[in-house]
Amino acid sequence: MNFGITIPNNWGVEDPQEVLDMGPRAEELGYDSLWVMDHLFNVAHVRSRIYDKPYYHPMSVLSYLAATTRRAMLGTSVLVLPYHNPVELAKYAATLDQISGGRLTLGVGAGATTEEFELLGIPLRSRGTLTDESIAIMKELWTNSRPSFKSSRWNIEETIFTPKPKQAPHIPFWIGGSSPAALRRAAHSGDGWHPSGISPEDFSLGAREIREQAAAAGRDPASLTMSVRVDVAPSSDLGQLAATLAAYQTAGVEHVVLAIGTGDMSVINSLADGIANEVIPQLR
Repeated sequence: MNFGITIPNNWGVEDPQEVLDMGPRAEELGYDSLWVMDHLFNVAHVRSRIYDKPYYHPMSVLSYLAATTRRAMLGTSVLVLPYHNPVELAKYAATLDQISGGRLTLGVGAGATTEEFELLGIPLRSRGTLTDESIAIMKELWTNSRPSFKSSRWNIEETIFTPKPKQAPHIPFWIGGSSPAALRRAAHSGDGWHPSGISPEDFSLGAREIREQAAAAGRDPASLTMSVRVDVAPSSDLGQLAATLAAYQTAGVEHVVLAIGTGDMSVINSLADGIANEVIPQLR
């Protein structure tokens, strides 16, 4: 099992350099991947957590980390695709993949924060359709020399789009969420599954469903990476955390992302050290 850790772009840390410095530090500790989260407005649970403190843009943070790290995968957990223009995002992501040497993975989801959708003028009922369309557009732009895509919203025809990602055939999409729609999306258009807030038992059931649907669609189920984001409380007992992660490993998790739930950098760094030195060696 591989181990990732979230960089707290979403926890209201006033000094951005403290957030950014965690990337190379985590890589030195042996973490396999570094992850950031995505919201545009401080509303709903974000507002209750950090109010008017900074929530840094995920892609900007990853761009900095691309220059200050060398080995770790860089990922989003997760980008809410309906919030973003897929053409602009495809260009940013492909550029970042080139800059980082092919280390980018896009965890993506449809979103569920009603207030944020309303502020953006996006119908919540359209989020699934917009997510699927964004994935299709981005893959088209990344993989075809003369990409074309037509829909009620787009009229891309025989144009030139650069750069292409460094990774072939394209940057991986790990699909967030555990709803039936998310499972179908992972099976049919994802390169992996990346839910959060799910028990090991439910993860095992979801992973089996995705693999069965992928096989029925003519895809190789083994090509899909099974990952999960696990919340880590600041007061977590490392022994209990090791037992929890072992249960996820048994359930079929191949890549776990640890999200330490605080904006206190001293607590984050202490826990990151403890997990790297005491927990991960038991599960490698």
